[in-house]
Amino acid sequence: MSYPIKLTDREWVNHVYDKLLTKLSLQCDRMGHKIPYIPIDGTYIDYGEIDISFWTNGFWAGMLWQLYAATGEEKYRKSAVVVEQRLDAAMIEFNGLHHDVGFMWLHTAVANYRLTGCETAKLRAMHAANLLLGRYNASGRYISAWNENRPGWMIIDCMMNLPLLYWAAKESQDPRFLHVAKNHIDTTINYLIRPDGSAHHIAVLDPMNGELLEHPAGQGYASGSSWSRGQAWAVYGFALNYHHTGDSRYLDIAKRTAHYFLAQVSQSGLIPRVDFRAPAEPEQWDTTAGVCAACGMLEISKHVGEYEKQLYINGAMSILRAIEANYCDWNVETDGIVGGGTVAYHRKEETHVPIIYGDYYLLEAITRLKDNGFFIW
Repeated sequence: MSYPIKLTDREWVNHVYDKLLTKLSLQCDRMGHKIPYIPIDGTYIDYGEIDISFWTNGFWAGMLWQLYAATGEEKYRKSAVVVEQRLDAAMIEFNGLHHDVGFMWLHTAVANYRLTGCETAKLRAMHAANLLLGRYNASGRYISAWNENRPGWMIIDCMMNLPLLYWAAKESQDPRFLHVAKNHIDTTINYLIRPDGSAHHIAVLDPMNGELLEHPAGQGYASGSSWSRGQAWAVYGFALNYHHTGDSRYLDIAKRTAHYFLAQVSQSGLIPRVDFRAPAEPEQWDTTAGVCAACGMLEISKHVGEYEKQLYINGAMSILRAIEANYCDWNVETDGIVGGGTVAYHRKEETHVPIIYGDYYLLEAITRLKDNGFFIW
């Protein structure tokens, strides 16, 4: 869809897109077969050699497929396929995989299949979808997060992984995938979304009966706080689940969580704090929450009436422009673009750094606004 934005915003989008193409083309050339996560001194190491099952390992391939869809350049397709092939080792190892198989294979195998029709990619994606399906707890009606003997844990992040189940339901004509996705969303609404539109990161349930036991802090400041990237997962996750189902409840929650997000960043120069309910000091920011939420707002704008659209488009544009002006590194000799990303409130060594998914969501937002991107979800 074409987003109705002002001429000055259109010029800014085109300018940022050109800078993305320039830097990412050179980055692709020097990356080889690496799978990036966080650059060290401006250079990516190969995180696939450290942990091939790590949840972020699909985002670079997702960027490559976005670039291939936008430009048609073969080097992006070839590099993305190498990442997909490397992730076969994660399938074989199995024990490191959890609810984030959606992030890993939507951005690799599903994207490959959608854009090229590759049947091997389709098989990989179906394997991943069945792994996600297998994490479903029928008594509690939720998909179990993570491993480490935590079968009762469910998290807001999983909302972003559910599109893998919708894809599998359509491809296989098997409604089990759809039923599991919808049941998990109902439980998410009950236990992770608060009345004011904020979101818990984690709910711990009794795996025998689904009874709520507690809400740990997770990657936020404390229990009952408001981790901003978790809020972004809620904004975009509910918008995507509305896209795939047409259930108006999901769109209503996407809007409510977006309103909460916009209200919070309006107090901090449009840059999200790591946690919206944390002490003012020390100042901690997470730009990755902003670019992800912006994509969610752009998605919401596709599904609301004419006189609602501009709220979400303008909100997304304001956040994107603030992050680009203050945190983007356009030096073509360094790896990573969106600085100021933070993995978790209490994880100091991964605070205010470029993180691969921040770059992915910036690229997705800009290609959305140029109307030459690829709907990867």
